[in-house]
Amino acid sequence: MAGNGIVLFGHGARDPEWAGPMKRVAARIAERSPQTPVQVAFMEFLSPTLDEAVDTLVAAGCTELTVVPVFLAQGGHLKRDVPLLVETAAERHPQARLRLVTAAGEADGVVEAIADYALGLA
Repeated sequence: MAGNGIVLFGHGARDPEWAGPMKRVAARIAERSPQTPVQVAFMEFLSPTLDEAVDTLVAAGCTELTVVPVFLAQGGHLKRDVPLLVETAAERHPQARLRLVTAAGEADGVVEAIADYALGLA
């Protein structure tokens, strides 16, 4: 299968339960768009790494990969570390195009969803 794939990329944590919400997002993507391969990946502590997730998607025939940082904001990691990781992965797979997008928490829809959540608790 060739086409577009998604990597949900998070920081990672020592507690494996931390990955639960990202895995739920991946499951929702798979439910809503079964033809779109999706992988989670982590910067540290958890696996798979970004390289491993990209390898998996490229091996599945993906030629366009969107790396979605599941971070609240464009902090230091997203300004310095993550672009280098994506560039390294892209160099290893010249047949695929990797695109790093803005942190999920910066998207208007995510901001609205968090506001709705907070207001629902008030």
